[in-house]
Amino acid sequence: MQIQTERFLTWRKRRKLLNKEKQRRKNPIMDWIEVILSAVVIVFLINQYFFQAYMIPSGSMEETLKIKDRIFVNKLIYGPELLPGIVKIPGFPKPERGEIIIFENPHYISKGTLFDIVHRFLYMLTFTLVDIDRDPSGAPAHHFLIKRAVAVPGDRIRTDRGNMEFLPAGETEWIPEAAMQERLGLEYPVRRLLEPAIYQDFEILAAAEALEDAGLEVPFSTAASRQAIGGRYPDEYFDTEVWNRVRYQISPHVNRFGREWLRSRLGWYIGRDHVFPMGDNRDNSRDARYFHAVRMEKVLGRASFRFWPITRFGGIR
Repeated sequence: MQIQTERFLTWRKRRKLLNKEKQRRKNPIMDWIEVILSAVVIVFLINQYFFQAYMIPSGSMEETLKIKDRIFVNKLIYGPELLPGIVKIPGFPKPERGEIIIFENPHYISKGTLFDIVHRFLYMLTFTLVDIDRDPSGAPAHHFLIKRAVAVPGDRIRTDRGNMEFLPAGETEWIPEAAMQERLGLEYPVRRLLEPAIYQDFEILAAAEALEDAGLEVPFSTAASRQAIGGRYPDEYFDTEVWNRVRYQISPHVNRFGREWLRSRLGWYIGRDHVFPMGDNRDNSRDARYFHAVRMEKVLGRASFRFWPITRFGGIR
């Protein structure tokens, strides 16, 4: 036994001496290359499979998340991708109502897997300070979006003057969002920029446009309504239900108006393995109201915690 112990200790000492000699003879440049490559691999693995750093680019989630807030997204929870945009591993849980999720922008055009790998590595390594992914105008390309999952499979949802209403599976009456939150014990803020009175001005402008399209005279002035809106809100914030209802009443013979109004009244149905994400800042958010429900396989993670600014450090709800 003593002989075996001595042999082992001798072998271990010889190995240490050999390693020291190899380290002494190694080219310093190769040494640095090994360190850099190791860092690249470690950062990529963390970013791809565990946590991804993300900077909030817009005010669509205010006041929950503000512009330039920097957060970490838990990518393991819903199952990570093997490589960016390639083969997503199914996670055990699926996104639930009320969770803040990050997902691929349906309108984003990929520049290729290699570019995505390099971009994500630099983005993570610099804690979101370096973003090489740009659109044709030079602005940061919105590859990922972060919103709140407000509806889940089996739900039907619609807007009424910009306010969300829900018809969950098995229900017969539409439920306002605030009542839905109370029923399910959820707490998340919904911020509105449009005053309720502005929808009357939307109706007036919609009626005027419908009459003009039909070649009829507009028997009322729209000046006050245009002044009330005053260019503060782009066209996409006009409430679809209000717009189409007015146009359908004036031009019932135009089937398109009828179909669009009926669709707005029936709402969106959230199918199997889909989720409906929306921004908390409802009147300043381009979300599923414009690109429809998102497949759960495109959901890459859940907002975990905010690491910057330090005054807002902490968990995210």
